[in-house]
Amino acid sequence: MQEYSRSQVLRLLGVTERQLKSWEKLGLVPEGDTYGFRQLIALRTLARLRAAKVPAAKIEKAVSAVRRKLLEVDNPLTDLRIYSDGKRIRVQLGTQKMEPESGQLLLDFDQGELERLVSLPSRRREEVEAALRRKQTEAEHWFQKGVEFEQNGGPMEQAVDAYKIAISLDPHLAAAMVNLGTIYFSSRSLDRAEKYYRRALEANPEYALAHFNMGNLHDERGDRGKALYHYQTAIKLSPQYADAHYNLALLYQTVGQHMKAIRYWRAYLRLDPSSPWAEIARRELQRLYASAVVRGNRSDQPAS
Repeated sequence: MQEYSRSQVLRLLGVTERQLKSWEKLGLVPEGDTYGFRQLIALRTLARLRAAKVPAAKIEKAVSAVRRKLLEVDNPLTDLRIYSDGKRIRVQLGTQKMEPESGQLLLDFDQGELERLVSLPSRRREEVEAALRRKQTEAEHWFQKGVEFEQNGGPMEQAVDAYKIAISLDPHLAAAMVNLGTIYFSSRSLDRAEKYYRRALEANPEYALAHFNMGNLHDERGDRGKALYHYQTAIKLSPQYADAHYNLALLYQTVGQHMKAIRYWRAYLRLDPSSPWAEIARRELQRLYASAVVRGNRSDQPAS
């Protein structure tokens, strides 16, 4: 698992050395020079509570209360979602919310039940919607961090961790799931790649890129029927998706359906006529035309 240096953690979370030492002194995080993914999750929670202006002593009191009431929880900061609703600290327990010091369960206003907000006073509804927007904004921040790690050629473990944090904040962030799946696909971890591509499609069934990548995965496994389905779906959702046309042409050519291959090679060249891949497409198209002419000439010859 990727480890982060102390300076990296301070930079990623936007906190000071003094603040980190304060959390360490309170026992909220262990002292150390490096941090793993679970520790980063805990520190992210602390940073979020600090941004909500929750005093460190109040956080420590809430965490201690959770440890006393939920003995099976090893580390509340990593195993549970602890957050501030504006004035008080709350703990997410499955579909329920708990007030940590009293242990009292509260009504749930999480994203999956937003339809219930219509019965709430408008002020409360606005507060919940604002909290959701903040959560989605933080998820987008971590998603962009993952993209930056990939673009800068850093260790893929950093990108993986960033995408996982983004998904934990926003379980509907399909783009992070696709990027994470593609990292696993590139490292030949096909089962993990499929898991995240499927999650992306569950979150957004009309996400053309997720269908395209799922097509690549099935093509890699030799399941051409499923690959065709996902490539075709990608094109239905995004008719200008040049790469999907390219892969469909290649797949149809491989299985001997040359007329369909010609159709998709031509479509690809209309969409992307000047890239290096276009030269390959033209060469394959010429081969298919030549093959069709040869077959036609042979069919014109009288039987001997």
